[in-house]
Order: sequence, then C-alpha cells, then structure tokens
Amino acid sequence: MIFRSPAYELAPCPVCGSSNARVIVDREAVREEVEALWAFHTRRLKGETPPEHLADRVAFSHPPPWRVVQCRGCGLVYRNPRERAFELEAMYAREAPAPEVLASLFETQQASYAAQAERLHAVAGRAGSGVEVGSFVGGFLAAAREHGWTFEGLDVNEEVNAFVRGRGFRVTTGDLDDFEPGRLFDAVAIWNTFDQLPDPREAATRARALLPPGGLLALRVPNGAFYARLRPKLDAESGGPLRSALAPVARALLAHNNLLTFPYRHGFTVRSLARLLGDIGFRVTRVFGDALVPIADEWTVGWAAWEERALKRAVKLVARAGAEGAPWIEVYARAV
Repeated sequence: MIFRSPAYELAPCPVCGSSNARVIVDREAVREEVEALWAFHTRRLKGETPPEHLADRVAFSHPPPWRVVQCRGCGLVYRNPRERAFELEAMYAREAPAPEVLASLFETQQASYAAQAERLHAVAGRAGSGVEVGSFVGGFLAAAREHGWTFEGLDVNEEVNAFVRGRGFRVTTGDLDDFEPGRLFDAVAIWNTFDQLPDPREAATRARALLPPGGLLALRVPNGAFYARLRPKLDAESGGPLRSALAPVARALLAHNNLLTFPYRHGFTVRSLARLLGDIGFRVTRVFGDALVPIADEWTVGWAAWEERALKRAVKLVARAGAEGAPWIEVYARAV
C-alpha cells in the first residue's frame, strides 16, 4: 500500500489576513508533544484497549502539525503550513469508527451535550428550528430534541450519518457550501467543527445566509490562547523546582482537553472570533468557558477517569471567572 502525505500550503492568518505571527511550536517540539501524549494515555488506558478506542485520545483526524503559530494581529492560533482545503473533506469523509465506538461516544457525551442544549435554549429564549454542522454521532441532536428544538444534522461522513439516522434524526451528507440554499433556521450550531473547517470566514458567511435577522449562531471551539499560554510550561521541567512542578499540571490540562499536539486547524480566541463574526454581520452576545466533553470510557483505568472528572470540574469553576482562561469556549452571536 502506498501512503500519500497531505498537501500543505503557507498561509496568512485566516481571520485578519496578517502574516505577522510568532512560532509557538516547531516540528521538533510537536514530535516531543506526540511522544508525551502517548506516554500520558498509555498510563491511563487498560493494556487491552482496542486500537479503535484510541481515536480522539492519541490518534486524530488531522496528522500532527509541522508548526503552530499565533497571529500577532488578532491572536488566532493556527497551523502554518496547513493542509490544503481539498484534503480535509476526504479526511473526514473516509473516517468511520466501528458501530460500537459510535454508540460509546453517543453515550459518554450525553451530559455535556445536554448542558450545551440548555445554554443554547437559554440564550435563544425559546425553542425553534436548527441545523448542526458536523453533527457526528448525533449527541447534540438528541439533547436539543429534549429541550423542544427541531434540529437536523449536516456531516460529510455518510457511514456516521447512517448511524445517526438509525436513531431517528434527519441528517444531510455534505457541507455548508451546498446545503439546501434558501432555507432559514432559528439557529445554526457548529460544535467542535468550526476550528477544523478549511475557511472559517466562508463558513461563517454561509451560516449567516441560513439565519434571518436575530437568528443565533452557536460555536464551540478550542481556545488557542489557552494552548499558547500553557505550551511553554512543558519546556520548563529543567527550569527549577517550581517550573518542574507546573509542567505535569500543564501537560494534564492540555492532554485531557485534546490540546496536546494541537490536532486542530485553528485555535480561536474570544478576540479573534469577535473580529471574524463582526466582519460578517454577527453581534456576539454571550461567551462561556468550558472543558472538553468527557472521553473516559470502559477502557480507562479507574483513577484516570476520576482524575479527568476532577480536573475538568476544576476547569469549569475557573472558567466562570472568564472564558479566556478555559481550554474551550462557546460563543453565541446574533445575526444583525
């Protein structure tokens, strides 16, 4: 079998267009992160863990980046060079976890998606119609239904969509570019997907076309500022007792929130998202800080599952003081 490496391109900041960026990690530092991530989860998973259950722990849709930078203009954290756009849809369309893995993901994410549905309902003020871009296993579709919403899904992976349809939900196979023009929804939700899209500006513009004035756009993205702030602490283990003590904490915070090895195309900040959405015709109304949805399952050793719960509970408490300090952020914006 012949494996082909992804095609890459150098690119300016996709939010503000600036080419003035600082390097957070280079190729060698990324390699060290990959090794650290494997070591981290090797201690926390049972020895007989099936390979398919390593997905979204140590194996991600995106290969590790060559380099991660932060825009000096708007604060966006992104891969540069990055995979060309045509690589991305093929990458996600061919990724089909086993049915038992899909079912496990659906169950483990229920509590988190229920919280997201509750927040969306509170911000919107009423139930309505909606579309979730990147609906994956359908966890949010189920949670939204429980809150009285009529949500449908949109995802590029037909095999995963078949699993979701089997649970009674409407899902379209495709992307925003060709999704039923002319339809309007009360809300468009893009959870854990906006950061992976080839062109976030174009995606937000297309989402705006699906909303009437006052319609709600809900985004959940990894906080690039969190990664940029904690990543240097991983290099501090030889920098004295205090720095050495902080490095394992930083590693755990990044690993438990799927930020170690930066498996995303973009790491947004509150500032960069507000700038991007404002340019397109949205007004940001609410911002919440949060942790990654739970990933512990039957293959996680007991103490590690407890560790994850405790750490994410602490992160959520800190996030109440300000979303900028959280590893994940949810942004709600109204179409104007």
